[in-house]
Amino acid sequence: MKQDPDLRIVELGLILPPAPKPAGVYKPVLVVDKFLYVSGQGPIRSDGTLMTGRLGADLDKEEGKLAARQVGLTMLSTIKTHFGELKKIKRVIKVLGMVNCAPGFEQQPAVINGFSELMAEVFGEENGIGVRSAVGMILPSNIPVEVEAMFELY
Repeated sequence: MKQDPDLRIVELGLILPPAPKPAGVYKPVLVVDKFLYVSGQGPIRSDGTLMTGRLGADLDKEEGKLAARQVGLTMLSTIKTHFGELKKIKRVIKVLGMVNCAPGFEQQPAVINGFSELMAEVFGEENGIGVRSAVGMILPSNIPVEVEAMFELY
Protein backbone atom coordinates (compact mmCIF):
# COMPACT_ATOMS: atom_id res chain seq x y z
CA MET A 1 0.00 0.00 0.00
CA LYS A 2 1.31 3.44 -0.95
CA GLN A 3 2.03 5.74 1.98
CA ASP A 4 0.58 9.29 1.76
CA PRO A 5 3.54 11.53 2.65
CA ASP A 6 1.37 14.59 3.39
CA LEU A 7 -0.65 12.50 5.87
CA ARG A 8 2.55 11.06 7.38
CA ILE A 9 3.83 14.59 8.08
CA VAL A 10 0.66 15.27 10.08
CA GLU A 11 0.78 11.88 11.83
CA LEU A 12 4.41 12.43 12.84
CA GLY A 13 3.61 15.93 14.13
CA LEU A 14 6.23 17.49 11.87
CA ILE A 15 6.30 21.23 11.28
CA LEU A 16 7.62 22.38 7.91
CA PRO A 17 9.57 25.65 7.95
CA PRO A 18 8.91 28.33 5.35
CA ALA A 19 10.45 27.49 1.98
CA PRO A 20 13.57 29.60 1.46
CA LYS A 21 13.94 31.93 -1.49
CA PRO A 22 16.78 31.00 -3.88
CA ALA A 23 20.10 32.40 -2.68
CA GLY A 24 21.45 32.69 -6.23
CA VAL A 25 20.61 32.21 -9.87
CA TYR A 26 18.89 28.80 -9.90
CA LYS A 27 15.49 27.13 -9.69
CA PRO A 28 14.51 25.59 -6.33
CA VAL A 29 12.98 22.59 -8.14
CA LEU A 30 12.97 21.35 -11.72
CA VAL A 31 10.90 18.59 -13.29
CA VAL A 32 12.42 16.68 -16.21
CA ASP A 33 10.35 13.80 -17.55
CA LYS A 34 9.39 11.73 -14.48
CA PHE A 35 12.04 13.19 -12.20
CA LEU A 36 11.98 16.03 -9.68
CA TYR A 37 15.34 17.63 -8.96
CA VAL A 38 15.66 19.75 -5.83
CA SER A 39 18.47 22.30 -5.47
CA GLY A 40 20.64 22.22 -2.38
CA GLN A 41 18.69 23.05 0.77
CA GLY A 42 19.97 24.26 4.11
CA PRO A 43 18.47 23.84 7.59
CA ILE A 44 15.76 26.47 8.01
CA ARG A 45 14.08 26.65 11.42
CA SER A 46 10.31 27.07 11.70
CA ASP A 47 10.86 30.81 12.39
CA GLY A 48 12.68 31.16 9.04
CA THR A 49 16.20 31.53 10.47
CA LEU A 50 19.17 29.42 9.37
CA MET A 51 20.85 26.91 11.63
CA THR A 52 24.61 27.49 11.65
CA GLY A 53 27.78 25.83 12.87
CA ARG A 54 30.58 23.53 11.81
CA LEU A 55 30.68 19.86 12.72
CA GLY A 56 33.69 18.90 14.81
CA ALA A 57 34.14 22.52 15.95
CA ASP A 58 30.80 24.09 17.01
CA LEU A 59 28.52 21.06 16.71
CA ASP A 60 28.73 17.37 17.53
CA LYS A 61 27.48 14.46 15.42
CA GLU A 62 24.01 14.40 17.05
CA GLU A 63 23.52 18.15 16.55
CA GLY A 64 24.58 17.68 12.92
CA LYS A 65 22.09 14.83 12.52
CA LEU A 66 19.31 17.10 13.81
CA ALA A 67 20.41 19.79 11.36
CA ALA A 68 20.27 17.24 8.52
CA ARG A 69 16.75 16.28 9.60
CA GLN A 70 15.82 19.97 9.52
CA VAL A 71 17.21 20.16 5.98
CA GLY A 72 14.78 17.35 5.13
CA LEU A 73 11.87 19.37 6.52
CA THR A 74 13.08 22.40 4.56
CA MET A 75 13.25 20.32 1.38
CA LEU A 76 9.72 19.00 1.88
CA SER A 77 8.53 22.59 2.33
CA THR A 78 10.35 23.67 -0.85
CA ILE A 79 8.78 20.80 -2.80
CA LYS A 80 5.27 21.61 -1.54
CA THR A 81 5.74 25.33 -2.26
CA HIS A 82 7.28 25.06 -5.73
CA PHE A 83 5.95 21.72 -7.00
CA GLY A 84 2.80 20.74 -5.10
CA GLU A 85 1.56 17.66 -3.31
CA LEU A 86 4.12 15.22 -1.99
CA LYS A 87 1.92 12.28 -3.04
CA LYS A 88 3.07 12.92 -6.62
CA ILE A 89 6.50 11.61 -5.53
CA LYS A 90 7.05 7.90 -6.04
CA ARG A 91 10.46 7.56 -4.41
CA VAL A 92 13.78 9.11 -3.44
CA ILE A 93 16.36 8.33 -6.13
CA LYS A 94 19.59 10.16 -5.20
CA VAL A 95 20.77 12.26 -2.28
CA LEU A 96 23.95 14.33 -2.03
CA GLY A 97 24.60 15.33 1.58
CA MET A 98 27.22 17.97 2.25
CA VAL A 99 28.51 18.53 5.78
CA ASN A 100 30.30 21.69 6.92
CA CYS A 101 33.04 20.15 9.03
CA ALA A 102 36.38 20.83 10.62
CA PRO A 103 39.46 18.87 9.51
CA GLY A 104 39.47 15.46 11.14
CA PHE A 105 35.67 15.10 11.35
CA GLU A 106 34.88 11.81 9.63
CA GLN A 107 31.22 11.11 10.49
CA GLN A 108 29.53 12.72 7.49
CA PRO A 109 27.42 9.60 6.71
CA ALA A 110 26.10 9.49 10.31
CA VAL A 111 25.14 13.18 10.07
CA ILE A 112 23.31 12.74 6.74
CA ASN A 113 21.38 9.84 8.27
CA GLY A 114 19.23 12.56 9.87
CA PHE A 115 17.95 13.48 6.40
CA SER A 116 17.65 9.90 5.17
CA GLU A 117 15.78 8.70 8.26
CA LEU A 118 13.23 11.51 7.84
CA MET A 119 12.66 10.60 4.18
CA ALA A 120 12.11 6.96 5.23
CA GLU A 121 9.58 8.09 7.86
CA VAL A 122 7.68 10.26 5.37
CA PHE A 123 7.81 8.10 2.21
CA GLY A 124 8.27 4.64 3.80
CA GLU A 125 11.48 2.61 3.93
CA GLU A 126 11.11 1.15 0.44
CA ASN A 127 10.54 4.51 -1.30
CA GLY A 128 12.22 6.91 1.12
CA ILE A 129 15.74 5.51 0.84
CA GLY A 130 17.71 5.92 -2.37
CA VAL A 131 21.37 6.03 -3.32
CA ARG A 132 23.44 8.57 -1.43
CA SER A 133 26.74 10.34 -1.02
CA ALA A 134 27.87 12.19 2.11
CA VAL A 135 30.87 14.48 1.91
CA GLY A 136 32.62 17.11 4.01
CA MET A 137 33.29 20.65 2.86
CA ILE A 138 32.89 24.33 3.72
CA LEU A 139 29.30 25.51 3.19
CA PRO A 140 27.87 28.99 2.56
CA SER A 141 26.63 31.09 5.50
CA ASN A 142 28.26 28.57 7.86
CA ILE A 143 25.27 26.22 7.60
CA PRO A 144 26.08 22.78 9.06
CA VAL A 145 24.43 20.69 6.33
CA GLU A 146 23.21 21.10 2.75
CA VAL A 147 21.39 18.43 0.77
CA GLU A 148 20.31 18.19 -2.85
CA ALA A 149 18.10 15.36 -4.06
CA MET A 150 16.40 13.72 -7.00
CA PHE A 151 12.97 12.06 -6.78
CA GLU A 152 11.00 9.84 -9.18
CA LEU A 153 7.45 11.00 -9.89
CA TYR A 154 4.30 9.02 -10.58
